[in-house]
Amino acid sequence: MMRKTLIIPALLIGAAGMLVGALPASAATSGGTPMTVEVGGGALSITVPGGPVDLGSVPAGVSAQTVSAPLGQVTVTDNRAGTAGWTTTVGATDFTGPQSITVSTPGSVTYTAPAATVTGTANVANSSQDHLFPDAVVQTATGVSGPNTAAWNPTLAVRVPAGALAGTYSSTITHSVA
Repeated sequence: MMRKTLIIPALLIGAAGMLVGALPASAATSGGTPMTVEVGGGALSITVPGGPVDLGSVPAGVSAQTVSAPLGQVTVTDNRAGTAGWTTTVGATDFTGPQSITVSTPGSVTYTAPAATVTGTANVANSSQDHLFPDAVVQTATGVSGPNTAAWNPTLAVRVPAGALAGTYSSTITHSVA
């Protein structure tokens, strides 16, 4: 006669009559390990056209004349990666040459700021100016969230006064962002 041996693994029968695998006598968990990640913010900066910009020429005349041209691309880069907005201002020195052409009288020099092309999250509002002294706001960013950029190409127009002397006139335009 042949004998059969039945091997039964160690199982427990639960209260509901189901077989349940054996559990260790005790299990332990740690209280957890805190983790952090840091995202570093960068700088708020502005770039402007690098070389001299020729706004054009007008013939000498007995009447006031206006000459205008695009300045070139101005770009604000906000890598602070926060929620603070920013404001761009512009100012200029009086034109010097054979005589002076002021930039502080309304209508003497205009800065037409078109809407900026924006990347990232920021609502940027433009503001044109009819004089460049004292410094005046030309772009304002609100609703900022994280890194963003804004770029625009303003047009400058200079009113050359009646009877201006022939020659080359020079000024320096300055943009700033804060």
